[in-house]
Amino acid sequence: MPSEEYGPSIVWFRRDLRLDDNPALAAAAARGAPVLPLFILDPEEEVGGASRWWLHGSLAALSKSLARLGLPLVLRRGNPAHILPAIAEETGAAAVFWNRCYEPRVVERDKLIKSALTQRRTEVRSFAASLLAEPWHVKSGSGGPYKVFTPFWRALSQFSFDAPLAAPRKLARVKDIATDHLDDWALRPSKPDWAAGLRETWEPGEAGAQARLADFVDEAMAAYPKARDMPDREGTSRLSPHLHSGDLSPRRVWHVVRNAQGGDGRAGEAFLREVAWRDFACHLLYHWPQIETENWKREFDAFPWMRDAGAFDAWRSGRTGYPVVDAGMRQLWQTGWMHNRVRMIAASFLIKHLMIDWREGARWFEDTLVDADLAVNRASWQWVAGSGADASPYFRIFNPVLQGEKFDSKGEYVRTFVPELAKLDTKYIHKPWAAPREMLEKAGIVLGENYPEPLVDHGKARARALAAYAKIRKG
Repeated sequence: MPSEEYGPSIVWFRRDLRLDDNPALAAAAARGAPVLPLFILDPEEEVGGASRWWLHGSLAALSKSLARLGLPLVLRRGNPAHILPAIAEETGAAAVFWNRCYEPRVVERDKLIKSALTQRRTEVRSFAASLLAEPWHVKSGSGGPYKVFTPFWRALSQFSFDAPLAAPRKLARVKDIATDHLDDWALRPSKPDWAAGLRETWEPGEAGAQARLADFVDEAMAAYPKARDMPDREGTSRLSPHLHSGDLSPRRVWHVVRNAQGGDGRAGEAFLREVAWRDFACHLLYHWPQIETENWKREFDAFPWMRDAGAFDAWRSGRTGYPVVDAGMRQLWQTGWMHNRVRMIAASFLIKHLMIDWREGARWFEDTLVDADLAVNRASWQWVAGSGADASPYFRIFNPVLQGEKFDSKGEYVRTFVPELAKLDTKYIHKPWAAPREMLEKAGIVLGENYPEPLVDHGKARARALAAYAKIRKG
């Protein structure tokens, strides 16, 4: 039965779990009718364990924020294509608003949902909220999508972005309808509970996001251009999981940073360039959806990837024998996050030292990262592999010892996450196998027992990877 014009508005929350700068919510508020906030957990959407933990926290925070406005957050589990029309029918909703997502499967699903709702004469509107600019708005001189980040950034940085929308102060409530209970979804691990480190590190939700943004701008942004590469210090914003879940809008980040940077603005510009990389990755996935599972550069289809379950397990558990790689993988497991410089080192090691397919590493990151954004993760892994758009050349193979010595010069990052090496002299912290026996004994290290020997020799692994690459190039 068709809805009347004065019927309620449904706001379908997805990756926009906030009140601030939420265009779908603002549209519902402007319409003036009662508002039904809705979140649907789609079992078909693959969500890693760390992201599920974060989702619980963000939904709990959003529920509290809405409660202060007198609104419950309605939770449902199932297929949105079935649930949304059913709730619209149940409540007599006249409008459904949501903010857009850009993954290929989601785009197609949303088109079907919009068609079904429109057929019942429900107003349906979607909005831009998770990117600085829509993937179809940033065009090259020829009118097509960009394939290289730097010109993409130049174009995007010339855009004029509207001021962020304020959170609504008052909303009318829809009559009570049935809702799931968040705890019943079991998004948080229990047996075993592996999330202690995540709880110590993060505060999911809008309040935590805004506090972290303010802290970064006040305390770390000025040093960002240099400090961002140093994993032993708090030199990055750590906003990525908040942006991924939508606790915070990129437009809010852009305006806060632009208004705060002052001076010559180079620190703010360096940071915003990294925020723009999120847009670029999504831009690539939207225009070339095959990059989720396929090599952008098709010559890599012939690459002789190795299947080595033991080596992969050593990598993901931080037992490769290369301290900076191991520190990164353990930081990931303990906190659900890894410093970006170390992500590149660890990814390069898996792909080029162990010659294990980048897709295996991408899947592990998507299960363990709290910021496991599909577009960013897949584009970044292909960048390291050399198989992606605007990628690092395959022959660029990080030496994990030199990388550790350059970016963790005092070994503090390694000592934090690989405590069995904590007493080792800094000279050998990134190459314990080279330390004198007496020094290892003094530090309580027995290589091969409480810390592993190197899984592979860097020089030999590098030569093997380059030979494989040369073969596919000749192809």
